[in-house]
Amino acid sequence: MPSHAQRALLLVDIQNDFMPGGALAVPDGDAVVPVANALIPKFDLVVATRDFHPPGHESFASQHEGKAPGEIIDLHGLEQVLWPDHCVQGTPGSELVDALDTDAITAVFPKGTDPSVDSYSGFFDNGQRHDTGLGDWLKERDVESVWVLGVATDYCVKFTALDAAKLGFRTFLVEDGVRGVNLQEGDDARAIEAMKAAGVLVTTSDAVPAG
Repeated sequence: MPSHAQRALLLVDIQNDFMPGGALAVPDGDAVVPVANALIPKFDLVVATRDFHPPGHESFASQHEGKAPGEIIDLHGLEQVLWPDHCVQGTPGSELVDALDTDAITAVFPKGTDPSVDSYSGFFDNGQRHDTGLGDWLKERDVESVWVLGVATDYCVKFTALDAAKLGFRTFLVEDGVRGVNLQEGDDARAIEAMKAAGVLVTTSDAVPAG
């Protein structure tokens, strides 16, 4: 495989439910879409992750009597933020947004499919017990470096980038292509600092070379 194919663009959870008006709207989340579309032609390999929860997922506040979205519980030994029902399999909210150039996406990796454990990362569930197959898929294609963008900076983007770095990929965060939930003010900035501390390189879309 030619060396220029050793880079991949990872589009994290650019789904209807995370856009303004969605069930778990990320403020200004739709701003990541034009950044993604501008970068897609620069990559031979474009991979998307998508939250794909079964109905009644245990990370949903609706499954816990008296609990509200944003509260934190212990879920089978893992700290779990409770969320509104979102990205439920078979619903329009779980689909990638129409404005995204999906024709160029090489593969889509679902996550959060186990009802008993959430999965922020595109590589592993939150307990690191099961993997999605994304890491092996990239390694089989001799990918050495990945560029990560999407939503949300402080959850799925953060953990996807951290796992990519941990797996040995040279990992870049496209800072103008991410937006945060910010349950606590500044969560997105703290997430970027955590990524930097783990060796993730922060860049902007206009600095991404064509491959």
